[in-house]
Formats: sequence, C-alpha cells, structure tokens
Amino acid sequence: MSNRHFETDAIRHQESRTQFREHSVPLYLTSSFLFDDAEQARALFADEIPGNIYTRFSNPNNSELIGKICRLEGAEDGLACASGMSAIFTSLGALLRSGDHILASRALFGSTHQILNQILPKWGITTSYLDLRSPETWSEAVQPSTKLVLVETPSNPGLELVDLERLVQFSRQHGLLSLVDNCFATPYLQQPLRYGVDLVTHSATKFLDGQGRVIGGLIAGRSPLLQEIRFFARHTGPALSPFNAWVFSKSLETLAVRMDRHCDNAEALARWLEQRPEVERVIYPFLDSHPQVDLARCQMKRGGGVVSFVLREGASAARSFLDRLQLLSHTANLGDTRTTVTHPASTTHSKLTEADRLAVGISSGLIRISAGLEHLDDLKADLVQALEGIGSPPSLSSVDRKETSADENNHG
Repeated sequence: MSNRHFETDAIRHQESRTQFREHSVPLYLTSSFLFDDAEQARALFADEIPGNIYTRFSNPNNSELIGKICRLEGAEDGLACASGMSAIFTSLGALLRSGDHILASRALFGSTHQILNQILPKWGITTSYLDLRSPETWSEAVQPSTKLVLVETPSNPGLELVDLERLVQFSRQHGLLSLVDNCFATPYLQQPLRYGVDLVTHSATKFLDGQGRVIGGLIAGRSPLLQEIRFFARHTGPALSPFNAWVFSKSLETLAVRMDRHCDNAEALARWLEQRPEVERVIYPFLDSHPQVDLARCQMKRGGGVVSFVLREGASAARSFLDRLQLLSHTANLGDTRTTVTHPASTTHSKLTEADRLAVGISSGLIRISAGLEHLDDLKADLVQALEGIGSPPSLSSVDRKETSADENNHG
C-alpha cells in the first residue's frame, strides 16, 4: 500500500512510460498485443508470466485505472467493467452458484433489485432482504445456503447508511462474503475495505468520471476473490473499453477537489431546503435531522454530493417542479459537474412495487438532487422559481429552452 496522500496517488499513479517519454499516459487502442516469440505466447496463456494478450483480458489503460482504484480504496486487486451494473453482476456471477442465498439491504438501486429478483432466481439463487435499521434481526435471516451480503451505503436515493463495522462483524460471524456498493461515497469519502469488507463496487459513470461522458464499473477487494471474478469476466466479456478507462483515470486526478465542491453545494442546499415551506423533509447524511448522522460522521469524511427531499404535495408537485426547472438538468444520471435532478419513483425505481418503494422511503414526492459544481446562488435561484411555481404551468418548457438556446447560438 502507498504511504502517499489520497490526492497524490490519484494523480501520480501511472503506467510505465514508453520509449517516447510521454508525460501523460497515451491511449492503447488495440484489440490484441504481439508476442516476442512462441515461448512468450505459451507462457502468457499459461498465466506463468504477466503481460497483455487481448484487450478483453487486459490493456495498459485498464491496468492503470485498476491500480489507481486499488490504491485509493486500499484494495489488493481489482477489475474494470463495462458499467456499474456489470460490476455488480460479474461479482455475483463469479462468486455464487445455484442454490446459494444472498442477504441484501432493501435500499438498493433499481437495476440491482432486478438482478436479485428477476435474473438470479432463473439459476436458483435467492435473496432475502435485511432491515438495516434493526441489526439485531440480521442473524434471523441467515440460512444454511447464505453466501454473501450485499449493501449500498449511502443508499440510492434514500441515503440510508450501513454500519460498516457491524456489517463486517456480522459477515465474519456467519462466514459470509461482504460486498458494498461504494458509488455514492467514492473512496475519497469512505473506504469500506479498511473496515474489513471483502469487495467494493462502483458505477464509475457517476462521481468517478464526474462529467457524464462515459460508462464503466469497478470492482476492488481481496485478491483470492478477484481471481475468481477475473476468470468469470475473462470468459464472459464485460470488458471496459481502453478509451473509457483512460477517461476515468484522468478524471480520478480531480476526484478530491470535485468531491469537496459537490459536498459543499449538497450540504448547503440541504440546509437551505429545510427552510422551504414546499418541502416536507430533507435527507442528507450530515444533517442533524438525519437519523444516522452520528454514523455518517464516524465513517464518512463528508456527507456526499447527493441530497433528497420530499415535496408536501406529492407526485403532482414533483411533476410540476421538474417541468419548471430551467438550469438544473432533469436526467437519471448523477455525479456530474452539472447539477442533476431525478424523480426516482417514476424513473430509476419505477420497476419496484409501490410497497417496496415506500419501504425504503421512496415516496411519490421524493426528489433526488446530485449537486454539481455550479455557483450555489444560481442553483438556489432555479430551485426557488421551480418551488414557488408548483401548480402553475411552466413559463418556458424544456423543449422551448433548447430551441431558444439554439436560436441564440445561430444568431450570435
């Protein structure tokens, strides 16, 4: 493990320079790599020596990204995947077999629920959900076939937390693997592996890229588990493109400074939203009103870049609010330089039943904001006009705004 600071490792960990002495690591856009001789080819395929064979297996750009995330998370080994969901599925597919049982937090991303409830049962893998607010009940859910515990912390979009120390104690007590989706916190704010968690995953698409450009996923953790995961990935093919890996590695160089600004804006918006009469409740880990604020301050460096809030008038108010936004981006992505807004009940978590959504706090009036890097005053100004105009038709639709912007650009 490196003794350097997080910010330095994020910038200075690079692949070896080539004979061209470049300062910035180049793109390796190649599907395959040459062998020096027949013996080297044999030894590479026999895993007797390290080296690149085929980009579905490895590539220098991917290797740099993996090495960097391992340093930042404190991991022994890692793997880069084509998306965050491929990182989740590849981890589960590699480590589980028919008849195995998963324990999962109910507060998970919508597509993770679909993997657990719709896809894995086809192969005889079942899931039970834990009430994270009642750790004393977790042992009751353990079955003889239970193999793994899967959680998000903070969760999407309800920002529920899992006590990582307690999770590790529970997992070890029952001989279970632990997997934590660390997407919302990023390794800058939270490092679950340092608590003894076995594996972490990331949707690198979010804060790790930070500009909404490319899609990718990462897995990091204990080396023996990564050997199994790498074998599975090598033969099933969820490989990250070298271009995307290069973009992610460059983006990680600014992760620390970006996350500080994301957190500044998110916390300021959360405290401001608490004073708004249109808002029933605000959810942010570092607010004193958050039921797990002490845990958040214990295991997270900052409160994160996401804040959720509930509008008093429910679904109709949420729709009206979203349609009135003029600056903030209405999109399903998060972790961007641009502040994004989403209505989870009708989009990212719409495939869940209403009962399942309500069980994790996703009401029809819940709005998720991923705070970007814009000036705080401009974010507040857009939110004010959208909140105050709830129930009134928008003065300018999003389509009209795009057409107006295009006209302005065309006419200088």
